[in-house]
Amino acid sequence: MSNTTGTERTQGVAGLKKVDLKVHSIVFMIFCLVAAGAFGIEEMIPESGPGITLIMLIVFPFIWALPISNMVSEMGSVLPHEGGVYVWSKVALGEFWGFQAGWWNTVSIYVTNAIYVALVVGYLGKFVPMSEGQAMAIKVGMVLVFTIINLLGLREVSWVSTALSIIVLIAFALITVVGFMNWNQNPFDPIVAEGLTPLEGIGGCIAICIWMYCGYECISTLAGEVKQPQRIPKALLIAMPLIALTYVLPTMAGLASVGEWESWGTAGDEVVGYSDVFTQFLGPGFGVAFLVVAIIAQCSIFNTYLASGSRGFFVLADDNLFPKVLEKVSKNRGVPYVGVISIAAVTMFLVQFDFTTLVMTEVVFILALYLLMSVTTIVLRKKIPVEQREGKYVIPFKKFGLYFCTMLPIIISVVALLINGIDYLLAGLLGMASGPVVYVIFKRVYGGLTKNDPEGYPINQKTKLAPRDLTRISLYSLLSGIFAFVGSFFMTWYEGDWGPEYYLEEYEEGFLSNFDGMVSALQVGGIITIAFAVILYAISRKIDR
Repeated sequence: MSNTTGTERTQGVAGLKKVDLKVHSIVFMIFCLVAAGAFGIEEMIPESGPGITLIMLIVFPFIWALPISNMVSEMGSVLPHEGGVYVWSKVALGEFWGFQAGWWNTVSIYVTNAIYVALVVGYLGKFVPMSEGQAMAIKVGMVLVFTIINLLGLREVSWVSTALSIIVLIAFALITVVGFMNWNQNPFDPIVAEGLTPLEGIGGCIAICIWMYCGYECISTLAGEVKQPQRIPKALLIAMPLIALTYVLPTMAGLASVGEWESWGTAGDEVVGYSDVFTQFLGPGFGVAFLVVAIIAQCSIFNTYLASGSRGFFVLADDNLFPKVLEKVSKNRGVPYVGVISIAAVTMFLVQFDFTTLVMTEVVFILALYLLMSVTTIVLRKKIPVEQREGKYVIPFKKFGLYFCTMLPIIISVVALLINGIDYLLAGLLGMASGPVVYVIFKRVYGGLTKNDPEGYPINQKTKLAPRDLTRISLYSLLSGIFAFVGSFFMTWYEGDWGPEYYLEEYEEGFLSNFDGMVSALQVGGIITIAFAVILYAISRKIDR
C-alpha cells in the first residue's frame, strides 16, 4: 500500500470490511467507550467533597470534553481513516510522533481493559459468593463471549453496545427521577471536604474526572471500517452532552436524596453509591437490579474497547511499524482477528495482578496523548487549510475556537500530571520511555513507511530511521527530562508537608512508599535524560541533517 501523503486510507486497510453504521449506533459506541454510566464518580465525592465533585463534573464538559470531542471531530472529518489519532499525528508530525500516538493510545487500552473484567467479578461477588477458581472462570467466560462478538464483526459489536447502553441509560435516568423526587438536602454541601483547600480538593479528584471524560478519540480508530465516516463527528457532538448529563444528574440526585457523602465509594460492604437511591426509596430488589446494571456497564465498556484496542497495533503493522502477524484479517468477516485475540490474551494475563502501577502508568499515557493531539490539530490546520475542507467538520469560531479547543487540554493535562501525585508522574514517565525505544526497534526491523514508499518516506542510511528522527527523539527526551526535573521541585512544594506520611501509609513498603526517594529519582532521572537529549542532538547534527 502506498503512503505518499498519509491521506489515502479511504478504502479501509488490508482487507477490513466496511460497515454501514447509523449515527445512533456510533453514539452508543462512544457512550460505551467514554462512560457506560457514572460508575467511578463515587470515589471522587469523599476524596474531595460533594460540591467540588459536582462543580468538576459540570465544568469539565466545557473545558475538557467539548475541546477534545471538537478536535476528534475535526481531524476525523478531514482524515477519516483507520487508526485515527495515529494517522492524524503521522500526517501532521511524521512517522515518529505518529507511532508515539498509536503506541500510547493502544497500550493504555491493553493495560486497562482487564480492569473492566475485574470489576464485573467484583460487582457479582457482592451478591454471589465465589471462590478464586469460580471468579477466574467468570473472567475467562466474559473474555471469551466478547471476543467471539468482536470476531463476528463491527456491526455485531455495535448491536451489543446499543442494547447494553440503553439498559444503562434507563437505569441512571430512573435514579435521577427517584433521587430528585426525594430531594431533602443541598447536594453541594460542603463544597470541599473538611481539612482540604480548594486546590487540594481539585487535586484529589481531577484524575478521576479526566478519566471519566476520556475516550472520545477511541471511536476514530475504527473510522476506516465505517462506510460513511462523516457520521462520526455528528455522533461525537451528540454523545458528549449525553455523557455529561449521565454524570451530573444522577450524582446530584443521589447526593440530594441519600446524602452521606463521606461514605460514597465503590469498594467495601458499607459504602454508599447510586444503588442506594433505589434501595432506600424503592426497596432492596431494585438495589440488586442496579448491581446487574453495573455488571452490564462494565461488559459494554470491555466490548467496545476490545474493538478499538485491537485496531491500534493493526494499523501500525500495516505501516510496517509492528510485527506483521497483527495485520491478519479474517477472510469472511474482514476482522483483524489476531489483534482481537491478542488483546483478549493480554487481558486474561493481566486480570491476575494488582493494577495500581499499571493504572498509574496509563493515566500519564492518556494525558500525553491529549497533549500531542492538541499540537496535531494546530499543525493539520496549517497543512490542510479550512478552505480545502469543503463539507468537512471544522471547529467553530475560527482561530478562537481552534486555540480554545487545543490550549485548554494542554493546560489541564500539564496541571493534572503535576497534581495527580508523584507516584503517578514517576511511573508514567518510566512507562512512556518505552515509546521511542520500541519505535527504533520496529522501524529498523520492519522498515516502517519506507518499505512501501521509499520516495515519499526516505530513510537515513546511517541510522536506518527516518531523516531527523534523532532530533525528534532528542526533543522527546529533553521535554521528558525537563518535566521530571521541574516536577520534582513542584512535588516537594505541593506534597512535601504530607507526602512522606501519605505514601508510607499508602504503600507501606517498597520504592513508592519513599517520598524523598521518588523526588530524588525524578531529579536524577531528569538530569540524565536532559544530558542524553543534548548528546543525541549533537550526534544528530553530524549524521542526521
